[in-house]
Amino acid sequence: MTDVKNVLAVVSPHVGGRSTGAGLASVFPGEAHVTVVERTDEDPAALRAAHVIVTGLAPVTAEHIAAAPELELVQCASHGFDYVDLDAARARNVPVCNIGSSGAEKQNVAEQTFALMLALAKQLVPAHTALVEADWALPRLQRSITELSGKTLGVIGLGHIGEEVARRAVAFDMAVLYAGPQRVAADTEGRLGARHVELEELLRTSDYVTLHAPLTDATRHLLDAERLALMKPTAFVINTARGALIDQDALADALERGTLAGAGIDVFDPEPPTPALRLLKAPNVVLSPHVAGVTRETLVRIALAAVQNAADFLAGKEPRDIVT
Repeated sequence: MTDVKNVLAVVSPHVGGRSTGAGLASVFPGEAHVTVVERTDEDPAALRAAHVIVTGLAPVTAEHIAAAPELELVQCASHGFDYVDLDAARARNVPVCNIGSSGAEKQNVAEQTFALMLALAKQLVPAHTALVEADWALPRLQRSITELSGKTLGVIGLGHIGEEVARRAVAFDMAVLYAGPQRVAADTEGRLGARHVELEELLRTSDYVTLHAPLTDATRHLLDAERLALMKPTAFVINTARGALIDQDALADALERGTLAGAGIDVFDPEPPTPALRLLKAPNVVLSPHVAGVTRETLVRIALAAVQNAADFLAGKEPRDIVT
């Protein structure tokens, strides 16, 4: 153990790369030596010497962990942690942390969720496109423009972000259902007017279904063809969590057949999506390029939360938000 701790800050190019990593590195305490890369194995010497890996959506595989004999912590600069090999980290007794309790992303993810819901309800994308093409689309669109008020929102995963979404739903006079392995506290349910139900009931009864669950082996393709078929043909799916929570081909099938009214998607599997992704051309979709957690304000909060947890760990404190 040396007095100076080595930190490898890895930020994938599609979420800002070296420039974002440099900003993250700049807020580390002076006693840490920070190397910024865009791939975890880009600088083998820095990986070998790393006591901490801070990763912004960059994969940290079993091979990377094996190549880092000094590794003591993997800190994810996000709520998600699916891009880290948890089994390999666990085998080495290396804790993996996210920034869940910081709430760094919850404001903007909740806002983006509602932006997608409102865009679908008000048909903003086809309305804009029609006007640009000199098509006064009011007679055609007015049949499909709806209100959020009085509708039921089904939240899959009422954690820090899901609760923020539900809080906004109350302001829109929506009823809130939620599904997940654990119920929230009774006072939280009361404040939100939220009712815990089984996933299948949520899908059958909700007008909007929004996903806020982590991606694990158990939740991969949580919404598959069978579960999507439970939803009302007038219902919408919103995903601002992880692309692989939904079977993307099954969702495209439902949209093309008209058995689902629409979808608002901010996350994809893989990212960036390939041109072959059918959702890119599916009817009544609103798409955004994983922007739900990347406002200027959010990026600062994420960086500070990730760095603070890693710095606390290096100072001998117990890390927060361990997910292994």
